[in-house]
This record gives sequence, C-alpha cells and structure tokens, in this order.
Amino acid sequence: MAAAGDGPWLDEAAGRLVRPFTVSNGRTRPSVALDLLSQVRTTGATPPGQLGPEHAQALDLCRSPVPVAEVAAHLKLPAVVTKVLLSDLVDCGALTTKPPEYQHNRTDRALLEAVLDGLRRQL
Repeated sequence: MAAAGDGPWLDEAAGRLVRPFTVSNGRTRPSVALDLLSQVRTTGATPPGQLGPEHAQALDLCRSPVPVAEVAAHLKLPAVVTKVLLSDLVDCGALTTKPPEYQHNRTDRALLEAVLDGLRRQL
C-alpha cells in the first residue's frame, strides 16, 4: 500500500482507497468548460499552495499538449473528476486549454444512403 504522499492511494487487492469525488472535494462541475478532446498544457507557472497528489500528477502529464480524456485515463479517475482537477489548475494559471477543432464539413448524402442500404441488407 502506498503512503499518503506517494502517488495515487491504491491497494493492489482493494483498488482505490480514496473515493474519486474526495479528490475533487465533492465538486462535480469544473469552473472551466472542458471537452474530453480539449487539449491541456502546462504554462510553466507554479501553482500557489500545496497541491494534492492528483493535481501534481496531472501537471506532470500535461508538459506537452494532451487531451483531457487521456489525462483521466492516466490518473484512473472519472472524466468529471479529472475536469474539476484540471479546471483548478487552469484557474491558478498552471494550465492552459485549447478547445478541440471540429471539422464542419457537410455530410455526404450518398455516403449516408450507402450505409443505410448496407444496414438494411444486414437485417
């Protein structure tokens, strides 16, 4: 079993010893709008005060641009908890975010019809 300051609090047999929402102090809404595909990256600024182990791990993961979903996967935390942690780091200036770039191309009607025809043949 890991000591309190040695990374995530995990027990090989029992799993996580601290409930995920304890990490975010029970908060379920991030202060910054983050999409799972939003890119986060450290700014180089040192966050004020003492960071929890998950905040420190998130900062370490974000040295290069990384999507929120990937940070959640590495931290082994639910996405909403990860978004709260990351928004804390954005609020204190330690992280910057970039929204995902979606392609706004019109969908090809012929392609959709071909997919629909293929599905109908399968049924």
